Amino acid sequence: MGFLIRLVISALALWVTSLVVPGIELTGRTTGEDALTVLVVAFIFGVVNAVLKPIIRVVGCVFYVLTLGLFALVVNALLFLLTDWIAHVFDLPFQIDGFWPAFYGAIVMAVVSWLIGVVWPGRSER
Repeated sequence: MGFLIRLVISALALWVTSLVVPGIELTGRTTGEDALTVLVVAFIFGVVNAVLKPIIRVVGCVFYVLTLGLFALVVNALLFLLTDWIAHVFDLPFQIDGFWPAFYGAIVMAVVSWLIGVVWPGRSER
């Protein structure tokens, strides 16, 4: 159940991000197609983060220390771009127009996910 809640939170955050950040677009023809797209892309983003982020943290720990954690913003943007590439492989109607939209999108997604997680009922009971 926790996985589904995190997936829905990520999908909502991705949807808000596509509305707020220029250069990140859902290009589906219908609202239903966009809804399915954000769910699938949120799943892809979760898998990419779960698999690659720990490896990148270990390998790049020196950069995290030297930049006082700001390197994490670049890593998140690159993981977001990787998610966009995977979405294109699966022919999903989702598009990121470069590094800077991915950079700002990763920040917005993190903040929106955190805010939704704070107000989501039942999240603090775990």
